[in-house]
Amino acid sequence: MAKGSGSFATFLILCPTSFFLGILFSFFPYDYPALWTSAPPSPAYFDMLETHLRFIHSSPAIIPRILHIVVAVGILGFLIKLYKPSEANVLFDGASLILYVIAITVYVSNIVAGLRVVTEGVYGAGDPEVVGREDTLKVLAASNTILALVLIGVLVLQAGQWYAERKEGEEAEQYTKQDELKATAKATGAHKTPSGKKKAT
Repeated sequence: MAKGSGSFATFLILCPTSFFLGILFSFFPYDYPALWTSAPPSPAYFDMLETHLRFIHSSPAIIPRILHIVVAVGILGFLIKLYKPSEANVLFDGASLILYVIAITVYVSNIVAGLRVVTEGVYGAGDPEVVGREDTLKVLAASNTILALVLIGVLVLQAGQWYAERKEGEEAEQYTKQDELKATAKATGAHKTPSGKKKAT
């Protein structure tokens, strides 16, 4: 794969990943009391969180469509980078693609399904084996955290690939310079005229 197309494909991966991390960061003030505080959240907090999630789920159809388009852009970037892959592409981009698919799976199975439950308002209905209201809201908050960690992993792997390729390029350039110096020294030695010996009288 050409270097230019690889840089463009990396751009297609990094932009959606950063975009999703920005969305998750905007959810962090809502998720923080449910997961990261020692004191139990108040009922008013769960009412506020439930209202917020219902508002998100009832957003215009253009919003999820844009979200899904951005997801597709990231997948397109991986497909471009993994077309005729090098060893580095298989290692870093393959692992990044696995994390990206995990993020999509968490989004579909946990977040989308959870938002539908919150919108309908039907949680456990008294059944102890079914997740209740508070636990459902906590699962949604935890899913956002899992998504953030997985997407950070994608960025770390892409940064690792960039560093590995940079070091490889520096080493290749150093070897090339050494070969050029050796070739120059050899050519200089070949052009030297040997000194002749004087005959004895």
